[in-house]
Amino acid sequence: MNKLKARVILSMIIVPLGLIIAAIPENKTKQYKLDSQQMLNEMVEGNQFIVPDEVAHMLVQKDPSLQLIDVRSADEFDKFHLPGAINIPLNSILAEEWEDYVNQDVKMNVFYSNGVTKGNEAWMLTRKLGYENNYVLQGGLNYWAETIMNPEAPKNTVADDELAKYNFRMAAGNALGGGKLQASNTSTNTKKKKPIIKKRPKKKRAAGGC
Repeated sequence: MNKLKARVILSMIIVPLGLIIAAIPENKTKQYKLDSQQMLNEMVEGNQFIVPDEVAHMLVQKDPSLQLIDVRSADEFDKFHLPGAINIPLNSILAEEWEDYVNQDVKMNVFYSNGVTKGNEAWMLTRKLGYENNYVLQGGLNYWAETIMNPEAPKNTVADDELAKYNFRMAAGNALGGGKLQASNTSTNTKKKKPIIKKRPKKKRAAGGC
């Protein structure tokens, strides 16, 4: 019975992932480097996810290698977003102006949205092109609010490591806004400056030809 249940759960995961991958629009400007099977294998392994606790730790430590990328709409971003995040709406993720930000080897990009769907789509689009250093915030903002900003107090009989995790989340939540996500200042210019990213050298075109 356990084996049958495991197979059902696995099929419930793989089938939707396969449909999402198949729905990725045809890219006429850049050549995909990973095929659908490779993408499916990576998604099933779930290596693209980074847990909220790790992101919170990097934010508290002001780790310069972290770059949060909010893939929601500009309106959603202006209402609230994670500290230091930049906004690249999902429909602009492959735009030329953002290529040096999603295809680089300097920072660890973490895509996020309210849940994981849009973040996963951003990761899939960039990963199929062979881009690395891109990840997805596990659970998105909803899970972030639940675990970091409003963690549930553990029971008295909880293990020491769980208590330590709770204490860290409480401290991190207070340090990162005291239970609130960062809101943009709508009374001033809300357009954030782009982070400094070392651009990849452009390939020189061969002389001659049309």
